Amino acid sequence: MALTPVEPGMVATIVTHLEMRDRPRPAPVPVAPLRLAPWKTPDLDAYRTLFRRVGTPWLWFSRLVMADSALAAILHDPAVEVYAVTDPCGAAIGLLELDFRSLPDCELSFFGLVPELGGQGMGRWLMAKAKSLAWRKGVTRFWVHTCTLDSPAALPFYIRSGFAPYRREVETFADPRLAGVLPRDAAPHMPLLDTP
Repeated sequence: MALTPVEPGMVATIVTHLEMRDRPRPAPVPVAPLRLAPWKTPDLDAYRTLFRRVGTPWLWFSRLVMADSALAAILHDPAVEVYAVTDPCGAAIGLLELDFRSLPDCELSFFGLVPELGGQGMGRWLMAKAKSLAWRKGVTRFWVHTCTLDSPAALPFYIRSGFAPYRREVETFADPRLAGVLPRDAAPHMPLLDTP
């Protein structure tokens, strides 16, 4: 068994791809004091602020470094649906993004709540909403990917939600904390290895 070195300044993660090929049977949506608000043409700064709030602990950075034009092309595409999860006061505390650009597939592009809501069952509510929205357009495959940078609960959660793993890859990329895209103390579960 061989190990592959990861250079200082780089991050390596194992990505697991999962899919759901059958529409789930109707089930009651768990009760939650939250609301799902469609975000038709999100303001890029507001979107990135929410993306950062939800994803910083897991090193989400892809949308933070995209050019405005590239991000707008995705978020404002009519085949991409973006939703803000809001609390009873209307504050945005989560993000759901469904990508229907490759029908009959639907990608669960981004799914998450602010870290303070972890372990409270709100993810089950959000997943019930996501499945309902994904399958309403005659989709034949709903898919998602997660990685070892995500919460340790993410992969088992997706499997319990009905997704089946079908592929695994290793991804390496320059650590966004070193470039100042995310704070140096983000994702403390992933040690920061500065370049020598």
